[in-house]
Amino acid sequence: MRDLLAELKAGKILLGDGAMGTSLQEMGLGPGECPEEWNLSHPRQVEEIISRYIAAGSDMVETNSFGGSRLKLAKFGLEAQTVQINRAAAEIARRAAGDERLVLGSVGPTGEFMEPLGSQTAQDMYEVFRQQIMALAQGGADAICIETMSALEEALAALRAAKENTTLPVIVTFTFNKTSKGEFRTMMGISPRQAAQELTRAGADIIGSNCGTGIEEMVDIARQMRDYSDRYIMIQANAGLPVLEEGKTVFKDTPEKMAQYVPALIDSGVNIIGGCCGTTAGHIGVNIIGGCCGTTPAHIEAMRKKIDTLSGNG
Repeated sequence: MRDLLAELKAGKILLGDGAMGTSLQEMGLGPGECPEEWNLSHPRQVEEIISRYIAAGSDMVETNSFGGSRLKLAKFGLEAQTVQINRAAAEIARRAAGDERLVLGSVGPTGEFMEPLGSQTAQDMYEVFRQQIMALAQGGADAICIETMSALEEALAALRAAKENTTLPVIVTFTFNKTSKGEFRTMMGISPRQAAQELTRAGADIIGSNCGTGIEEMVDIARQMRDYSDRYIMIQANAGLPVLEEGKTVFKDTPEKMAQYVPALIDSGVNIIGGCCGTTAGHIGVNIIGGCCGTTPAHIEAMRKKIDTLSGNG
């Protein structure tokens, strides 16, 4: 079995996978259907998507469990199957990955707000994440990937649930967009600096950003996070910003364009502050690079070739 943190400590640049949601839609997932339910009703199709990313060169693949919390599943009347759905998600990814690839248990936002903005208490949110995360661990995940977060309190509740109930490495990534002032913020106003500092303080093993924007702007986000944290950094960008063409949402960044920015992401750590003996991430900017919305196996293959070229393996 591969060891995620050991490989990062050795200085390897690891490659993630691409979009799951758009791939499921291409497989036939209809409007209003629950993507995570396909782990039970269409496991072979889910495994095929994951296998395509492995064939393209991914070092790690994510489970089909992004919306797998019981709060999300309740919108489809599936909350009673939360454990079954998440365990199946991890088992499917594990079958596809074997021992040669890492499996990241995907945990997305619940769609609910914590008090005082919403009705969920801190303990409520903790329990929701604990249930999902433990099921993913039981199904064979190698790490927990808490992603697309915008609220710091929710992200920290998920991180605590993962740390206190599993021994797995924990990744936490936020989604940032550029404001009218040219600053990057989440929907809840969190900056890359604040996210990096708070996640580092709370004990996340890997931090970063996914979704929200294209790979070009991710270079600046990564640099800002690296300036305030010595943790490993993961970036999973969209294939550009979504545009509507003939009633369909499309992402227009080509595999070649995304691969073009791989060197800049890796080099975004030149301004790292602090650290000396024992500093974990060194001067590497981004340690894990992958794709989010709109990215395909072709995007992953192009990034694989670029990473291999930079490391002398291509």
